Amino acid sequence: MKTDLNLLLECLKYQMDNAFSQKEALVTIHSICQQNSNASLYFREIGGLMFVKNLAKSSEHSMVKEAALYTLGAVAEQNVYCQQTLCTSELFEDLTWFLSNNDSNTNLKRMSVYVILVLVSNNRTGQTLVRETGCISVLSQLFKTVLSKYELNLSDENVFQSYQLWSSVCSTLCVCVNNPQNDENQMLCSSLFPHANDWLINCMKPEIIRPICSFIGLTLANNTYVQKYFISVGGLDVLSQVLVQLESDSHKTLSSAKLAVVVTKTVDACIADNPTFGVVLSKYHIVSKLLALLLHESLDSGEKFSIVLTVGHCTEDCEENQYDLFKSNGLPLMIQVLTESQNEELNKAATFVLHNCKKITEKLSLSLGEYSFDENEEQLKDVNMKEKNLEDYWKKAKEILHRIEQLEREGNEETVQREKYKDYVSSMNINIQNTLKHLHADSSGGGPKAEDKDKSQSRKLQSYKSHEVMSKACTNDDQMKTLLKSANPVNACYRESGQNKTLCKANSSCNQKLREETTFEKKNFVSQSSDHIFKHPTPIAKNTKQQLPVTDPFTLCSDIINKEVIGFLATDNCSKMLKYRCSGCIAVGKSLNSRNFSKLLHSCPYQCDRHKVIVEAEDRYKSGLRKSLICNKKILLTPRRRRQLNNESTTPGGIKKRRIRKNFTEEEVNYLFNGVKKMGNHWNLILWSFPFQQGRKAVDLAHKYHKLTKRPKCVAP
Repeated sequence: MKTDLNLLLECLKYQMDNAFSQKEALVTIHSICQQNSNASLYFREIGGLMFVKNLAKSSEHSMVKEAALYTLGAVAEQNVYCQQTLCTSELFEDLTWFLSNNDSNTNLKRMSVYVILVLVSNNRTGQTLVRETGCISVLSQLFKTVLSKYELNLSDENVFQSYQLWSSVCSTLCVCVNNPQNDENQMLCSSLFPHANDWLINCMKPEIIRPICSFIGLTLANNTYVQKYFISVGGLDVLSQVLVQLESDSHKTLSSAKLAVVVTKTVDACIADNPTFGVVLSKYHIVSKLLALLLHESLDSGEKFSIVLTVGHCTEDCEENQYDLFKSNGLPLMIQVLTESQNEELNKAATFVLHNCKKITEKLSLSLGEYSFDENEEQLKDVNMKEKNLEDYWKKAKEILHRIEQLEREGNEETVQREKYKDYVSSMNINIQNTLKHLHADSSGGGPKAEDKDKSQSRKLQSYKSHEVMSKACTNDDQMKTLLKSANPVNACYRESGQNKTLCKANSSCNQKLREETTFEKKNFVSQSSDHIFKHPTPIAKNTKQQLPVTDPFTLCSDIINKEVIGFLATDNCSKMLKYRCSGCIAVGKSLNSRNFSKLLHSCPYQCDRHKVIVEAEDRYKSGLRKSLICNKKILLTPRRRRQLNNESTTPGGIKKRRIRKNFTEEEVNYLFNGVKKMGNHWNLILWSFPFQQGRKAVDLAHKYHKLTKRPKCVAP
């Protein structure tokens, strides 16, 4: 590629008298740059870009100028660095001179417009230069004068070439005002709106409508001042008339439907920032026309999205268009779009339309007589007399309002339920703590027999805890009743103390209430039966990161409670399930790991069966490690492959054996020099390419070659 570009550049320099050869060389350069992205950058580095630029200016032959401009545009389009190099005021002035010169043919002007298009596209510097050099004024003049007749006969060769130039001018003006948006260029190009309106009215052909709609839409996009000027010169009325005509023709031809979508996008650009301009569209019943166009089967989801979005902007702040939407049966159509379409953007646009009609739906659902427009009250009364099915629309409108409100509430429903759940959990914990504090205060109160009361109260609490533990172990209701009847001290204390009854009922109601919030069922959470007072507690939270504090009364008294329970129920079958709990079972509130947990288990005098097995297994493992350390003086904590262990060849001192020295043969030296000559200093590649002795490495070849080359008498063969 580099060789070809160098030769072609030399051909351009030494063939100045041969215009045909220069044209062929320029076309070839263009072809190479199109095929290879790096070719444009290399052509710039060797000075070819500036030479072609000067050639386009100085050549006397028109065909060479056209080919040179065509090549410059292609190279700048292919590489952004070439675009920045060519983006100078000098080149823009030369291009302006080509466009304004009457001696320039149509093809030369087309190539000049093409270069301007490439230099300005996505380049704010180019947009500024095209305005400061007066090039945009020349383009505006070409937009007005290139096509002189409204009757466009593209079969004529001259007319077709003029149309191609006019279309290129439209595209260049579009990039001058947009991407990035340039407000000053938009103000300059807005002077062409009256001329564009004349073309839309007098020549409704796709070849004219598409370029003009693109130019209008980009010129007034996001610019309120230009939008107001366009409406003041009657531009929105002209677009409405064209849209009405194209919609009526869309039932006959598919191209009219596609063209109507293009006009719809331009209308949307006019009213997107000023919804109040939608009043102009109500005179032509544009909303009903758009709804009819939406039913066209040939439109894709993107085109339908443009139509629905335009309907949304029309009905955003215009009650006339909202009523037109109701009258044209637009609400069921929007609902159908929501239910059937899988396009997220289209669904958002349909929701936007329904939201705009929310207020007017409420007014119509209340009473048609109370709702009136400023100037259409009599018209609404006539419609009320003629259309008997308007009540169905009201019902549908109510359903739509209900659905919108329901969709808005669904997002917050889950959060509210979680907050309620957390409130119930916190309230339950507070109730339990308050009850325990109250019970502890009563049990520690004074009196003539304070010690007996303390023992009685503590035994009541222990009995309650024992029944809670037994209810976890026993799942059968009959076993639960038997245990309650057999525990006479608990029953006696429960009958004598009304305070303990309150405690049990409070705990039962809290557990039942938490169970209701978890399943979201409405049930009575206060049990009237004494058989259901003690129930299996519902787990409050799972996978909690923070453990319970050590000050929990149930945790502090767990050992005492277990002892008392076993003493009361020594003869019961279920007492076998209650054992002493070791330190590993009740150790809460501490950050445990593999080190301190083992020490904790060994320091505990009483160990449960599970932790006892763990301690014994750990002791056996440690004793085995000690024996192996004494016998072998080497411990392998991780398994190793048998083959790897067998292949370790070490001396008694622990030093690895050196490799056996092998001198290079003459054949190997020849292989080494031939490899370096062919492959350079790629030692691995040389090692794999020639049959060296077994055991040779790439570093051996490198060292040998450097030693050979350092000798003064050694010459490579």
